[in-house]
Amino acid sequence: MKPAQLLLAFLAVWAVVVLMVAPAGAQAATCNAMQLTPCAGAIVGNAAPSAACCSRLKAQQPCMCQYARDPNLKQYVDSANGKKVMAACKVPIPSC
Repeated sequence: MKPAQLLLAFLAVWAVVVLMVAPAGAQAATCNAMQLTPCAGAIVGNAAPSAACCSRLKAQQPCMCQYARDPNLKQYVDSANGKKVMAACKVPIPSC
């Protein structure tokens, strides 16, 4: 399985777990790592981020610290490519 496919599969499973564990009121929050799937190729590969990736990254910007604290997502948020994608999309790198 390619790294991008692994990331997508992981994000799908993670999103389901979060939705199952989160209290009903928390589901109204917009933090959903699955929204970042358009960025998978740029984060795990060397592809340039697409307009869809940048749009989603900007929408999920308030959630980056939450993702950075998640042991399963931290590696993507803190990776060199993750930071490169945030910079290319003009999304500030979180300082959590």
